[in-house]
Formats: sequence, structure tokens, C-alpha cells
Amino acid sequence: MDNQEAPAIDFAGFVLSLATTAAVHFGDIADPHTGQTQPANIPAAAQMIEILTMLQEKTKGNLQPPEAQLIEDLLYELRMRYVKAKDGEKRIITP
Repeated sequence: MDNQEAPAIDFAGFVLSLATTAAVHFGDIADPHTGQTQPANIPAAAQMIEILTMLQEKTKGNLQPPEAQLIEDLLYELRMRYVKAKDGEKRIITP
């Protein structure tokens, strides 16, 4: 049995793990546990964006500037990805 301790999690690591989960749900990267890329699950990705938004709102004024910038930048990128994913769904559905 390996006695190595897991690395300590900080705010940036936590936020990045949520963003990574959103990317898995978008089907952009493989699931780190299975190594498989799954079909896009847009509602699950949207839920991760909502969680990050809630986290941003609840921590407003309590973050270091780099932490606040990280969550703002990630949310921007994820929201743009969501718009592209929703647009792609519309193109698939429309004859």
C-alpha cells in the first residue's frame, strides 16, 4: 500500500477541478477515471457552470486577486463553450 499523502487542495485547484469536470461533460476531454471521452452532456456541463457561478458570488470580496481572476476567466471560457455547444445542438436538430 502506498503511504504517500494526497497533495493539499487550494482554491485554484478546487476551481480547476470543477472546470475540468465541465470539460468532461462537454466531451472535450477524457474522463480522468476511465480514460474515455463520453458524448456531450450539456445539462451536466451547465450545472458545473452554475456551481462555479454560485462559488464566485459567495466568495466575492474574499478572494485574492489571482483567485478572483481565475474564476472569472474560467467562467467566461465555459460560458462561451456552452454557447457553442448549444448552437451545435440547434444545428443538429434543425433539418
